[in-house]
Amino acid sequence: MAEEGNTLIVADYGQLELRVLAHLADCKSMIKAFEEGGCFHSRTAVGMFPELKKAVDSGEVLLEWKGNEKPPVPLLKDMYAAHRRKAKVLNFSIAYGKTAHGLALDWGVSVGEAKKLLKAWYSDRPEVLKWQEYMRNLAVEEGRVPTIMGRYRMLPEATSKSRKLKQHSLRSAINSPVQGSAADIVMMAMIKMEKSEILKQLKWEQILQIHDEVILEGPKESMEEAMREVKTCMEQPWDHYGLFPMKVDLAVDAKSEDSWYKAK
Repeated sequence: MAEEGNTLIVADYGQLELRVLAHLADCKSMIKAFEEGGCFHSRTAVGMFPELKKAVDSGEVLLEWKGNEKPPVPLLKDMYAAHRRKAKVLNFSIAYGKTAHGLALDWGVSVGEAKKLLKAWYSDRPEVLKWQEYMRNLAVEEGRVPTIMGRYRMLPEATSKSRKLKQHSLRSAINSPVQGSAADIVMMAMIKMEKSEILKQLKWEQILQIHDEVILEGPKESMEEAMREVKTCMEQPWDHYGLFPMKVDLAVDAKSEDSWYKAK
């Protein structure tokens, strides 16, 4: 809770790890989806399932609706909620290096069905599959994989004779560059906010960081100006330490409340 006379700014990144994956793999489909905006998971579902694309193209359902009135036809996320949910699970599972066996257990389906869904996801995003294979090979050849800033996750067991240890390392070869790069971005945004003369003059300071979220506290009267600066620092964390602009924009959601609970 903020002290009396103060308030909090709670700001977090939108789908940071998926944006990192799109950048690292240079995935045209993912980059386009982020550029077009809207519901990323619905766009994934359209790329995976031909019947959804047909429904959107024919006008049976709408991919997005920005008006305040009721849409003239159902939204894809409502009509095909189960398809969208599978696409959403796959978006995050693939970024974390999950296998068909792991997905089959999560969903309670056969390995064959899980493989079929994975194939549908990769069919629209072949660059991700190519990048993942490159990372696995790098782990085997060099025993390490890099983040976006060149930090390394050491994976000496990528060549282990133990099948279990080797598989664990090869999954880490996929998710470590993504999660580590997301950490790079958050770290650089925090450094930029710490150095911000605007936030210093407005008497705002960082008090907490949780994954891809930061919390700042400061005077209520300067909240709006401070929030603009926070969003700028987080959306453009690029600096001379080795973090350079990405192929996708970084999206930041920021709000102000007197307590973290209210902001959530």
